[in-house]
Amino acid sequence: MAFNHNDHYHRLLLRQVPPEAQRGLDVGCGTGLFARRLAARGLDVDAVDPSEEVIAAAPAIDGVRFVQADITAMPLPKGRYDFISCLASLHHMPFGTVSGLREALAPGGVLAVLGCYRGSSWSDHLVSAAAVPVNAAARLALSGRPAASPVQAPVATASMTLDEVRSQAADLLPGAGIRRLLFWRYLLVHRN
Repeated sequence: MAFNHNDHYHRLLLRQVPPEAQRGLDVGCGTGLFARRLAARGLDVDAVDPSEEVIAAAPAIDGVRFVQADITAMPLPKGRYDFISCLASLHHMPFGTVSGLREALAPGGVLAVLGCYRGSSWSDHLVSAAAVPVNAAARLALSGRPAASPVQAPVATASMTLDEVRSQAADLLPGAGIRRLLFWRYLLVHRN
């Protein structure tokens, strides 16, 4: 499918990158489309994914270093990154992983999470109902275009509700902003 919910939000995520950012970390990078977009903005990017298959399919590009690793077990240097992104990957690991990501942020750095959540409230279901026809129209409009990559990253169902994400973020990422997005996603932004 040419329409990808995560790719749809790339521009929103790129607006979160600090203007002076030099080093980035893309967690759960898949085949590296967003990492390549960060590199195009001049960032030196470490792109990490646990899937050997998607890392092998990622095209080489200057400014992006692809690493096949589990971010929860990978030692991250403290204060190294000006921008850390997690696109639909945080729900594949314990939410507490954000503590290590927060510590890896340089002063003034930004952690941006495009997350998936489990719908549970009436407002979740209302937004979900609104997303269905928009999703169908977008898929229909882009149906003739090829998918960005024939190799797809593993998919997992989100277990945390948006309220649970907010509660844990309040403890682990004080001051983080969280907002619900249309296509079954939320945006979490934490500035160090």
